[in-house]
Amino acid sequence: MSANRETNPQRATAEKTAERTREFTTVSGYPVRALYSPEDLSSWDPNRDLGLPGAPPYTRGIHPAMYRSRLWTMRQFAGFGSARDTNERFRYLLSQGQAGLSVAFDLPTLMGYDADHPLSEGEVGKCGVAISSLADMEALFDQIPLGSVSTSMTINSPAAILWAMYLAVAEKQGVDWKNLSGTLQNDILKEYIAQKEYIYPPKPSMRLVIDTFEFAVQHTPKFNPISISGYHIREAGSTAIQELAFTLRDGIEYVEWGIRRGLDVDEFAPKLSFFFNAHNDFFEEIAKYRAARRIWYETMTERFGAKLARSSALRFHAQTAGCSLTAQQPYNNVVRTAVQALAAVMGGAQSLHTNSLDEAWALPTEFAATLALRTQQILAHETGAANTVDPLGGSYFVETLTNEMEEAAWKYIRKIDELGGMIPAIERGYPQLEIADAAYRYQLSVDRKEKIIVGVNEFTGKEDPIDILKIDESVREQQSVQLRALRADRSNDEVARQLAALGKAALGTENMMPHIYAAVKAYATLGEICDTLREVFGTHEEVSIT
Repeated sequence: MSANRETNPQRATAEKTAERTREFTTVSGYPVRALYSPEDLSSWDPNRDLGLPGAPPYTRGIHPAMYRSRLWTMRQFAGFGSARDTNERFRYLLSQGQAGLSVAFDLPTLMGYDADHPLSEGEVGKCGVAISSLADMEALFDQIPLGSVSTSMTINSPAAILWAMYLAVAEKQGVDWKNLSGTLQNDILKEYIAQKEYIYPPKPSMRLVIDTFEFAVQHTPKFNPISISGYHIREAGSTAIQELAFTLRDGIEYVEWGIRRGLDVDEFAPKLSFFFNAHNDFFEEIAKYRAARRIWYETMTERFGAKLARSSALRFHAQTAGCSLTAQQPYNNVVRTAVQALAAVMGGAQSLHTNSLDEAWALPTEFAATLALRTQQILAHETGAANTVDPLGGSYFVETLTNEMEEAAWKYIRKIDELGGMIPAIERGYPQLEIADAAYRYQLSVDRKEKIIVGVNEFTGKEDPIDILKIDESVREQQSVQLRALRADRSNDEVARQLAALGKAALGTENMMPHIYAAVKAYATLGEICDTLREVFGTHEEVSIT
């Protein structure tokens, strides 16, 4: 630092000037200096580290023209109540200019239980749409042409089952699977790390994931069978660097398992996509996305020998940070979301969801969901942010932060490699403890007012209540009636036959997707299929780690 002061008097003056706080850091607690200059990039090679948009190492984006040729997909996350309720919201959002669908499922669906299961009581339709059978999926996409709409489904442990339902609906609509586009979240590793919505132990769960990879390679060339998610890792309290590192190391784990299955890396790697959080610190988030592309390019080309450009060009969806939304002064969330969304755009996202102002209270109202969509449309058409590629490329601050985040992420990735991979690391509690420590440190900084949350620990005041969306227990009652009718009308002998065939496949090594699909088409319920697999695989119980 002394050399810097001698060679850069302006920087030295800036560092000596009295400052308004003892320490400046990013949201993640990473130190931010007063001034950045060419000295911070002394070993930086723009040809090697920056390159051109659409060219390795993809720091500046994966397409040469980015949003000048095509805007990001505005994919608002939606789902509540019954399939009919959510279908109405989907059709409304499409009519308002939304370009793709993103399905939120309720907790029973996420955990593999039918709506009439005792453990589903009090949760049916509350945090997403209730889907218990193919009949519900048919209602969910009624009058929505799957051949021309891209659909993302946020589902993990039962992902193969919900995807099979989606494929069956497409078949009933007469849509060739080769024309289907969308993304299945299907990222089970982050469940053990952060979100905790798992059913089966890690290894059989990974087998299910790789079954979808193999099936997608064979049948759905435009559909991504996984979205490797850092979003939930960040929502659990990780830093931006931890989100970056753990997400990409999860990606490495999936690639290794795919290769062990016998798949060619260039067959399935182009179908891998990522899902990142867009948090409050504008520059930190932009640097994170840029570092992610650079790390993934190096990983795929050097570690796995990928040859196709699409195998090494990281594509990602972003969602604004739900954990940043406050119940206090909820209209402030509109501003937070706009800044976060702008960071995702400046960082080169391929698709984006903007949270609604009321989500700290309940599922979004139609008004709040529309305003969230309008936020994206204003960014796209009024701000100029989409008019040039990587507008902050070459910034001393952004390039330095990108370099530093990349270096810190590589340290985590190498540590997990030393532990034997992500599954052994999870079993030892390594990423979980790192995230817990980061979350604790962040909360301390908020409690001490080292980090100001407007309306929460500073600038508070009297507030008026807001209108919220309420889902009552009638949804569960309605779903239970429909399930009783379904079980009475279907061929239960055929259901039993298909479930037995699935159980036999699960005991062996064959791909389970064809058997899941056959069971779904016979109108076996989600719970029945998951229970069949529970009998074979057992369930996962997390060991307490202190």
